[in-house]
Amino acid sequence: MAVPKRKMSRSNTRSRRANWKATVVATVACPQCKSPKLPHAACSVCGTYNGRQVIEV
Repeated sequence: MAVPKRKMSRSNTRSRRANWKATVVATVACPQCKSPKLPHAACSVCGTYNGRQVIEV
């Protein structure tokens, strides 16, 4: 098991943890109903994907 040889300082620990950020979920507008949806996924409002109906809504 890997064990650190020396204690990490507060500034090093905090600067390392400062890079853990939540990213915003990317959304695109549905070409049919213009509601936001995940890219490469069927629209949950109208049920279309790539110009055709794939989910019954």
